[in-house]
This record gives sequence, C-alpha cells and structure tokens, in this order.
Amino acid sequence: MPPLLKLEALAPLVQSPLHPEGASFEVRAGTTVAIMGPSGCGKSRLLRTIADLEPSSGTVWLNGQEKKTIPAPLWRRRVVYCAAESGWWADRVGDHFQPSVRLTMALEAVGLPAEAMEWSVPRLSSGERQRLALLRALTLPSEDGEGRVYLLDEPTAALDPDSTLRVEALLRTVLSPSCAVLMITHHREQAARLANRLLCFDAGRLVAKALAP
Repeated sequence: MPPLLKLEALAPLVQSPLHPEGASFEVRAGTTVAIMGPSGCGKSRLLRTIADLEPSSGTVWLNGQEKKTIPAPLWRRRVVYCAAESGWWADRVGDHFQPSVRLTMALEAVGLPAEAMEWSVPRLSSGERQRLALLRALTLPSEDGEGRVYLLDEPTAALDPDSTLRVEALLRTVLSPSCAVLMITHHREQAARLANRLLCFDAGRLVAKALAP
C-alpha cells in the first residue's frame, strides 16, 4: 500500500530557505509526523506548498496519485491546511461551518460551549480563534471517502496548558486508517506526546530526529 502522502524534492518556486534539493519524505495513514525548526526556516512555506497554495517544484502524491492529476479544489479537500492565523470572512462564527456538521461534542472537547457558534469573530480571543479554526478544518465534510491529510501549523501556539492538552486529545481521535496529520510544533515534548516521527530542519534540509524530549 502506498503512503498516504509522499513528497519528492518538493520546494516553493519563489525564494525559500529550503535547501535547493527540496523536501522528500512520506506520511503513512494513521500516523502523525511533527516538524520542528527555528523561525524562518521554511516550515510554514512547506505546508503551504503541500496544500497547493504556493507554486512549487518537485512532486507530491496522495494515496499514490500525483497532485497534478487531481483538480485543485479536490486536492484541498483531501489535503486540509490549517494556518497558524486562519482567515475569517463572516462576522458570526457559525457561518464558517457546514450547517449539517454536529459540533457540540467537538466544541466541548476543546473547552468551548455550544453557544460559540453564535459568537462574533472580532470578539474572539486568540486562543478561541485557534481552537475554532482547528475545528473548522477537522470537520470539513468528506464527499468521496478518500484519505485525508491534515496540515496543522502550530495548532496550539496560542493556547494555555489545559487547552493544549484538550486539543491534543482531539487530534488523537482524528487519526484513522485513512487519515494522517503533519504538524508544525515548537515543543519537542508535544512532538513526543503526539507524533510517530519527528523531522527537524537543519541547514534547509529535513532530518529525522529521535522523539524523546
């Protein structure tokens, strides 16, 4: 069985701190891979490139199917990107979620009340925005039953320790035989709690490291 996500020499076309040889690695279904590195090393650019939000060189496959053979809207439903600072286009939180999605249990899992769907986006704290943006990404409906990869850029950066542990518990429930998570973190302890593998940037290259904190 092919890996759920495979990269070969992937790099942004626009100037990037990534080494010219690009990034090459695999993410297996049912696993979490953590990425670490100093600020400005290209972590977020790499996720955006995988998500088809930046032009790139190299090749990406999803379930053995090359990205260029998959229409962009379908690719972005299967390869779901959650930015460190997500965009909001409506005033009411609930307008950013599919009406058919049941969110009460998911909201409770991250420490938010059901009434959060009625909240005004401009009044959200940074931690509330981050948790709601993550829920928005995790609850996108799947129309085709294909595997899905979640690209998470520091999903707990704005959260207190209790909320961080709640989100980590939720992320563990996301994993299934058809899903995987590729996440950026600045905390080796978090990588050790969540990830099956750790990749660290070293002079523009991604290098496998031990998960022990």
